Amino acid sequence: MNGDAIDDRYGSDVLADGWRARTAPKIAQVAAELGVVVEVAGDGFCGAVTDVARGLVELEDRHGRRRLFPLGAGFLLDGVDVVLTVPAPSPERSRARTASGSFAAADQRARVARASRILVEGRHDAELVEKVWGDDLRAEGVVVEYLQGVDVLADVLDEEPPSDGRRYGVLVDHLVPGSKESRIAEAVSRGSHGANVLIVGHPYVDVWECVTPKAMGIQQWPRIPRGVDYKVGICRAFGWPARDQADLARAWQRILGRVHTYRDLEPSLLGRVEELIDFVTADRAS
Repeated sequence: MNGDAIDDRYGSDVLADGWRARTAPKIAQVAAELGVVVEVAGDGFCGAVTDVARGLVELEDRHGRRRLFPLGAGFLLDGVDVVLTVPAPSPERSRARTASGSFAAADQRARVARASRILVEGRHDAELVEKVWGDDLRAEGVVVEYLQGVDVLADVLDEEPPSDGRRYGVLVDHLVPGSKESRIAEAVSRGSHGANVLIVGHPYVDVWECVTPKAMGIQQWPRIPRGVDYKVGICRAFGWPARDQADLARAWQRILGRVHTYRDLEPSLLGRVEELIDFVTADRAS
């Protein structure tokens, strides 16, 4: 053996740390940009990136189902293993979002109130809409008023009739076929004010149930028997006091406190409120 150095591609110590890492194939790192479609290895869930926050990536599949996964390895892009990483900040990404999910305009001042209005059935509905869409409504100059029940809707419209420049969007609880609410809505839509009034609603007995079970930390909302006041029944099911209106008001504040963004609300409410905002802020509204 001569004194020339021998090129040992395996190194001098086959048991040295890191030999596996040196020989393992490199896995590409891919930024989890919005819209990137990946598959979860070993799971089969395939979806587009819709959000990245706190070390988690949210994916939405073609059926609208959304799931959260830890960033990192374990994803396939076009059938190839990749590591998902936090995307680099961009001007669009760094902008703050409102609770409704829209981008907050910098130094946005409230607009002068429009003549058009959004009407909701009660105080709780109004407080929920304000909490999630308040910033957007102020930016658009839209006022939310509550009716104290859909029964008085026709009277309210007669007192201040809608027009091309004063349109009303109305959010109704329990708007399902055959309900009292649906009959009132149909009568108004067929009447003289119908052209400038849009009535939409969610299927739940009360707006309380528009808060998702996940946000409440439960599997599902309790089923309240017929003949039992809905709010009282909910309080009893949760073990909360329900002696008077003050107890019910405190219960609602506990529920409202679980709502932070639009993600804490049922889609059947989200779409309807967005529809109303579009209706009352269309170009012909002033």
